[in-house]
Amino acid sequence: MHLFGLTGGIASGKSTVAARLRARGVPVIDADEVAREVVAVGTAGLRAIVEAFGEGVLGPDGTLDRKELGRIAFADDAARRRLNAITHPLIGQRTAERAAELGRSGEPLACYEAALLVENGLAEMFRPLVVVACPESVQVARLRARDGVSEDDARARIRAQMPLAQKVAAADDVIDTSGSLADVARQTDEVLARVCARLGLDVARYPRGDGG
Repeated sequence: MHLFGLTGGIASGKSTVAARLRARGVPVIDADEVAREVVAVGTAGLRAIVEAFGEGVLGPDGTLDRKELGRIAFADDAARRRLNAITHPLIGQRTAERAAELGRSGEPLACYEAALLVENGLAEMFRPLVVVACPESVQVARLRARDGVSEDDARARIRAQMPLAQKVAAADDVIDTSGSLADVARQTDEVLARVCARLGLDVARYPRGDGG
């Protein structure tokens, strides 16, 4: 089973591309989803976060207040590194477990969707690497609409990550998500065909389902 990477910046369109891949029948392992699993109530991950950042990162129901934790982590480099040191090994372990499960079920290909593949030095593990990109102004608009943050907060979140241009430089394929949904779907289909060709897989295994 081959796991290829999908990455980009915050609010750059990874989820839209991942949704198209899922619609084509490609399994997608979402790093954010895995990250939520490893810090669920009762996990060692959640206990470690509370030890590092205090009870203030818990909601009234005992679950992790991701918004509060994000506020702390995005505002301070040391806090972000401390958080990453807790969560990244757990995410890596769970991702490997999921990939193994897919392999046992007979899947030849899956996508690993994660924001920090390039930053964490993992790009070579997930080739071909697909990077989604759009102008910063588009990221800001999406973040403000999605999360209700100010423009300054949106730009701070974007700039806390590696510049998209550096991720694009590491990519095998790039999808520009600044256009229409139909255009993003078209580009995703083309990239999937290229990924399959590189790996010797028949793209017909992943039908478009729209008559195309």
